[in-house]
Amino acid sequence: MKRLFLIPVTFLCFVSAYAQGEYYGLLKNDTLVVGNELIERKFIWNKGNLITHSLTDKSSDKHWFNKHKSPDFHFSKDTESVSNAVFVSREIAENEIHPAYLEAEVSFTLGTLNIKKIYRIYSNTPAIACDIYLKGSTSTILDGKATNLADLKNIEFSEDMQAKQSSAVLDQIKLDGFHWQTKIVEFFDVTDWNNNLVSERKIIPYRKNSYRGNLLFAHNMENNCGIFFLKEAPSSSVQLAYNGYDFTAEFGHFAVSGLGMTTRDIVSNEWRKAYSSVIGVYSGSELEQLTALRAYQKNLRKLLPERDEMVMMNTWGDRSQDAKVNEKFSLLEVERAAQLGISHFQIDDGWQVGKSPNSALAKGSFKNIWDNPDYWKPDPIKYPRGLHPIVKKGKQLGVEICLWFNPSVQDNYANWQKDVAAIVGLYKEYGIRTFKIDGLAIPNKESEINLRKLFDTVLEKTNNNVVFNLDATAGRRGGYHLFNEYGNVFLENRYTDWQNYYPYWTLRNLWQLSKYVPAEKLQIEFLNKWRNAEKYGNDIFAPHNYSFNYLFATTMAGQPLAWFEGSGLPKEALSIKNLISSYKNIQHDFHTGVILPIGDEPSGKSWTGFQSVKGKQGYFIFYRENTAHSYGFIKTWLSEGTQVKCTPLLGNGKTMESTIGHDGTLKVELSNPNDFVMYRYEIIQQ
Repeated sequence: MKRLFLIPVTFLCFVSAYAQGEYYGLLKNDTLVVGNELIERKFIWNKGNLITHSLTDKSSDKHWFNKHKSPDFHFSKDTESVSNAVFVSREIAENEIHPAYLEAEVSFTLGTLNIKKIYRIYSNTPAIACDIYLKGSTSTILDGKATNLADLKNIEFSEDMQAKQSSAVLDQIKLDGFHWQTKIVEFFDVTDWNNNLVSERKIIPYRKNSYRGNLLFAHNMENNCGIFFLKEAPSSSVQLAYNGYDFTAEFGHFAVSGLGMTTRDIVSNEWRKAYSSVIGVYSGSELEQLTALRAYQKNLRKLLPERDEMVMMNTWGDRSQDAKVNEKFSLLEVERAAQLGISHFQIDDGWQVGKSPNSALAKGSFKNIWDNPDYWKPDPIKYPRGLHPIVKKGKQLGVEICLWFNPSVQDNYANWQKDVAAIVGLYKEYGIRTFKIDGLAIPNKESEINLRKLFDTVLEKTNNNVVFNLDATAGRRGGYHLFNEYGNVFLENRYTDWQNYYPYWTLRNLWQLSKYVPAEKLQIEFLNKWRNAEKYGNDIFAPHNYSFNYLFATTMAGQPLAWFEGSGLPKEALSIKNLISSYKNIQHDFHTGVILPIGDEPSGKSWTGFQSVKGKQGYFIFYRENTAHSYGFIKTWLSEGTQVKCTPLLGNGKTMESTIGHDGTLKVELSNPNDFVMYRYEIIQQ
């Protein structure tokens, strides 16, 4: 349901396009105002080519005034030939994917280029997103690279300070003051090759310089307030049409750059979406900063317990590939999944007629998939009765059946409609709604557009019931900040066969990402610790040196992924069912909080953990890694002097009442190394 208000703007006196308690978009004389209960952004209309006037943090009544006099969106030197300005405001109704929100749309023509900016405003969220669409033509060349500062002359005169603009600017704001503590966060996926997924760079902005990353936080030391920019794009190293940087900073002037498209990607007959940007405000500490970011991120896709929460088992982690996959094996795995307390069983590559390049049985290919119209049907030799017996057994035992799927990459996903038909057909025939999406390659804008069509159409045809596990292990894919509305992220492949699974490595990746990416949107693996124990030798961090319960516990802040063949586990592994079953009872409530890392970075010898912040209550997960100290002072997100009562839910801890110490520290005790406890905490007094 959409409520639409359309205003062509020529001579403007007063227009109230849309206003409601939670969010609003108002155009009055030469001023456009958008906002909600927590944030407001005012623009000078400027014939539709908007210039920010001010940004307000309503929680602290802090008003930031923009000192930059040029349009927020910078595409070319031509800023004068503006025409055809139109303002549209619509309310987008709540559905199974997102809450209700407001779209405030401004479109205009700049020369031969049509530009559409849609501001998305959610209720009770101190951030406003901006989606930019382009149509038409332009002679501007979008291949500017960042200026190497070493190639600039020394500064002796004021004109020497001017650095040239070298790429399109999605959004920008220029604020008063010189005392900005700024942090830029860059992310890395392609996790088959990367095991260090987050890089933070802290700077004091000076002369104009450029930086890589998806997040920029700017904190003003004079008034303890700040802003952030989020670039909704893949990780910097895999973005389209990348110019080498995402942000520029010059004293208090901050800008988000990079459209993710070339001049050739702009066409005359279709609106094409550039990368989006989000601006947010906060007042106070880093906790307020991160909570403001997370408030926005949680709006992109609702976390519905019956659809999105899962403890999944996928057999690929034991390296049999597709050699064992058939009806008999799948039925055994479903039974073992139920014995373990697993909620979802996913059949990876090998269930289908077509053979992939990863097949252990035949040398397959992803090329020209649709030359075989039966490619995505169950293999009649492996599954003579189709998947019906597997689904039936799953329903009897309370285990949901899921599948692996590789979209047809040929010709930039030109056959996306056939892929849609295959997925929707599996959904309708078997009720399968969770699909691991693998093998993606997004080398150009056409591929990205067609992938969106694929995902959007599947959701449309399945009443938004389908969940995509988007693989981030290889290739040019969406990463952590694109396609977030479609499901969760399958983070990494790790195998005991190659000794590249270490529990603290996986915990560290989740711990680092959870500060900036919702942990509940990440699938995190634990493996069969009994396999390949001999290959690790005397390595003290080898998986077999940890309890099976502990390995599962390292995944609990995310969506746990049992990355093994259940039928290959020893009987002693089945005792984990009590832990998994208890976890599932609190999984969703834990995930509804703002999950942030606490303690020291996991190193194999740290006291570390996670905190789910939920107002006057919340959760802690504490891990004592392989350290000789039976207690640790863990830095939390609670303030000094806060009195808390901690009630143990999982693991090996005792009830305790404590007062938070300096810098948010809490004393935690665990008798044994490589152990954990999960608490529900309640604030008694602040």
